[in-house]
Amino acid sequence: MSRVRDVMNVMEQFAPSALKEDFDNVGLILGDADEEVRGVLVTLDITEKVIDEAIANNCNMVVSHHPIMLSGLKKITGKNDMERVVLKSIKNNIAIYASHTNADSVMDGVSGKMCDKLGLKKRKILSPIKESLVKLVVFVPVDHAENVRKAIFKAGAGVIGEYGSCSFSQEGQGTFRASENTNPFVGERGELHFEKEVRIETILPSYLKGKVVNEMVNAHPYEEVAYDIYPLKNDWEKAGIGMIGELDEACDEIDFLKEVKNIFNVGCVRHTQLLNKKVKKVAVCGGSGSFLLSKAIAEKADVFITGDFKYHQFFDAEERIVIADIGHFESEQFTKEVFFELLTKKFSNFAVRLSLENTNPVNYL
Repeated sequence: MSRVRDVMNVMEQFAPSALKEDFDNVGLILGDADEEVRGVLVTLDITEKVIDEAIANNCNMVVSHHPIMLSGLKKITGKNDMERVVLKSIKNNIAIYASHTNADSVMDGVSGKMCDKLGLKKRKILSPIKESLVKLVVFVPVDHAENVRKAIFKAGAGVIGEYGSCSFSQEGQGTFRASENTNPFVGERGELHFEKEVRIETILPSYLKGKVVNEMVNAHPYEEVAYDIYPLKNDWEKAGIGMIGELDEACDEIDFLKEVKNIFNVGCVRHTQLLNKKVKKVAVCGGSGSFLLSKAIAEKADVFITGDFKYHQFFDAEERIVIADIGHFESEQFTKEVFFELLTKKFSNFAVRLSLENTNPVNYL
């Protein structure tokens, strides 16, 4: 039997809520985490029709990219779609979970799926998260160093790019004097003790600090564990907004834009002046990505694909890059596939369904 919290845990491991933007509203928005899951409906947006679809398919949990109640609700009377979503979900015991800007911030998330569809290689984050890493230093008796290392690695520390279990160790001598109120692992109360210890250093995302420290303390033999945590200025290269990569082969701009239109099934591609050069390096950002234009230019992207560019922002390309605005919905539409693939791999005791509702509010003639 799987519960709502089990689905939540899988989603959190994929895209931790700690990676969300400050304005966002993610995680379990409505429902009981202990409720048994009968079925999950995966969607990009939550509308009343999506809730009706969940009810019709016996799904008592909806996993969505876009959350509800970003600006909050003061009354719930059913006068608009959002209020009807809340009322109908409560009446039918449907849990609602959202993974929004946190799903934008992971390598295999929203922008990563855009890269998949475009066949981009040599990918990296366009705008890595800054100052979100910390360094952990702990001092451990020599014979227990390996156990402590394993514990902190298992908790998520020690990942640098594509490498895991990363640490540095140095042997030295530690000293302490245990008071009469202690039960020291080594040494005697009231006496200065010298112990051969290992200094272990590793790196971790700051949001994992509590978990890593807890596991470290549990694996450590001392009553009082000596450790330090230092903030780092490093960029977190594996987390952030937008991505950039390369095509296998360079192609003409107009051919590339036609391919983009076809892949994303776009009503129209709004783009800046073509520069009459080959397209090789492509930057992408699902949703509203105009704020990343300078990053895309700095990375020497030939084309930047995103949505929601305003009229005057197109001038900022200044013939240095081709902006291709394919629309907010269109750029994020494949996010449903990301969540669907993730959940179907993890759960086999209930149905996971892709919503068939087209929630795009923009139409084209």
